[in-house]
Amino acid sequence: MTAFRRPPADILADIEALRAADAPTHGGRVLSYVYDAGLPQLDALAADAARLVQPVNGLDPTTFTSVAAMESSVVGFARRVFHGEDEPGADGPGVDGADRHGTAEGGGVVVGSVTSGGTESCLLAVKTARDVWREARLGTPRTPRIVAPTTVHAAFHKAAHYFGLALDLVPVDPETGAPSVAAIEERLGDDVALVVLSAPSYPFASLDPIADVAAITGPRAIALHVDACIGGFALAFWPHDLPAWDLAVPGVTSLSADLHKYGYAPKGVSVLLTRGRDRQRHQYFATTEWPGYPVVNATMAGSRPAGPLAAAWAIIEALGEPGFAELTARAARATTALRDVVGGIDGLRVVGAPTGPLLAVATDDEVPPDRRVDPHHWADAARAAGWHLQLQPGLQQSDGTRLPHTTHLTVTPVTEAALPELAPALVAAADAVRGVPRVDGAEVLAAMAAQLPGGAAALAAASDGLDSDAAAALLGAFGLLGGSGAGDADAGGADAGDALPDRLAPVLALVEALPAPLTERLLVELLARVVEPRPFRPE
Repeated sequence: MTAFRRPPADILADIEALRAADAPTHGGRVLSYVYDAGLPQLDALAADAARLVQPVNGLDPTTFTSVAAMESSVVGFARRVFHGEDEPGADGPGVDGADRHGTAEGGGVVVGSVTSGGTESCLLAVKTARDVWREARLGTPRTPRIVAPTTVHAAFHKAAHYFGLALDLVPVDPETGAPSVAAIEERLGDDVALVVLSAPSYPFASLDPIADVAAITGPRAIALHVDACIGGFALAFWPHDLPAWDLAVPGVTSLSADLHKYGYAPKGVSVLLTRGRDRQRHQYFATTEWPGYPVVNATMAGSRPAGPLAAAWAIIEALGEPGFAELTARAARATTALRDVVGGIDGLRVVGAPTGPLLAVATDDEVPPDRRVDPHHWADAARAAGWHLQLQPGLQQSDGTRLPHTTHLTVTPVTEAALPELAPALVAAADAVRGVPRVDGAEVLAAMAAQLPGGAAALAAASDGLDSDAAAALLGAFGLLGGSGAGDADAGGADAGDALPDRLAPVLALVEALPAPLTERLLVELLARVVEPRPFRPE
């Protein structure tokens, strides 16, 4: 037997020590990123299921037939709850324009795949749409477009970048966070490969006008994808009436939803459903033009773990639809309660009319300045008390309107049990910062520029062609990188805990004030430095 260099117990203890520095994943103190059902036995079931398939390679479901069986079952569950077993309407894919978009096969039957997460589901939906569009227009030199609201998830920015499409963003109403149907219709043309709408959007939890847009795109044979990655498995069981939004809507071509969110599975497992076998086959990659085994992949990855799939399958089997409905009801009650809490805080407001278990909070500009609460200061004050809210920057849209800077809250079933502590903490955090003006990004930027050699002119020039060391030095000047990483290529990365200051409001103010290309370059450097290895020193 091979001797271990270190005892397993010591190694696991080190992981536990590292985890102790993380934000807590259970108990409802983190209102983003994690989705806690509040059922420890469900976590244990998921861990046991994943452990049973730990050696399995999801690359080949004909060799590991358990993968095929579980994937079929999970996709079947998703298809059922998102009304993909219903017959499409007369105007939907599979009838008008069916051959053009590859949805006639099987009468528009809904099929699907399990992916590694929402980003992969979105990437594959875009890749499929691009390939279908290209096939129908062989030889065209044009670049296909994606038409989507400004609030569409950043995964579609990534997809457009990766797959060579133009992303045409439609401004949304700053008060509601939703786009107008007319504004979307104005952008449609023969070069549109895909329209994307959200159910709901991440930034403001707005439910986009899916049925109204589908009534326009369907007859024109323009594909429509519904991104339900964050809230889909909650909306499917939402206890209140909602406008039609899923595959029950004729004209919805595909839909993505994450099981590692409101399916309560561990990261990362998502489902992409597509109407029409022929259309869905464009999602695949296949080659036999090498001397190895035939490669046929439904997803971006080749080899992939079966653990998240097994965990999701086990959770679905354990909860069933009644269990999901019960957990969703808890999240819905907690969401209503939190909206009431925020509504009762002088100086804050909930943005728009959020749908599902999430919301965004902005300053109430209708009250006098001395009573206003800046949402970023509020989030920082809550964080200091042990509650993690997510800060979101403001954004100027292409039509000149500005979306407010906000704080995002994702609500899960466990939030209901946390409310007796959470509600007074949010009120106290608001009381602590009421009347404090928001951080002026321009002032922060000017102060930082004054510390740099060359001043503001050097900062403006930095927007173009920063190398790694210069970017790290700039991060250090902004106070966004630990001293060991800033400007020293040999020092290794910064500790994750040293990478950001205690208060994030000034950071978000800088994000808004800096040119987007410079901000993005600096954030790349920040994340790269955080995980950069330290020099190895033998024991």
